Amino acid sequence: MGKVTRKRYSGEFKSRVALEAIRSEQTLSELASKHGVHQTMIAQWKRQAIEGMAATFSGKAVAEPATSAAEVEKLHAKIGQLLVERDFLRDASVRLGVTRGGK
Repeated sequence: MGKVTRKRYSGEFKSRVALEAIRSEQTLSELASKHGVHQTMIAQWKRQAIEGMAATFSGKAVAEPATSAAEVEKLHAKIGQLLVERDFLRDASVRLGVTRGGK
């Protein structure tokens, strides 16, 4: 058997199908055969769309969790450490003759 890859749907496609499901002009089964998507996926997209609308009208903004200054400082320190290690290993490999010099 070959490798099975998941099919990815665009946000536009998902929203269009979810809107059709919300309108209830066709059953989930009919929508599934029309768009070639499983019924449970359509039901999930419909639920997500309804929850998203509720959040939109509730006035509560769903924001990405802000990165704290301590996290940023920790990441900058790690970057600095990795740069020092890289430079050390590059210089050591030049001294041992494993690679030629230069940056």
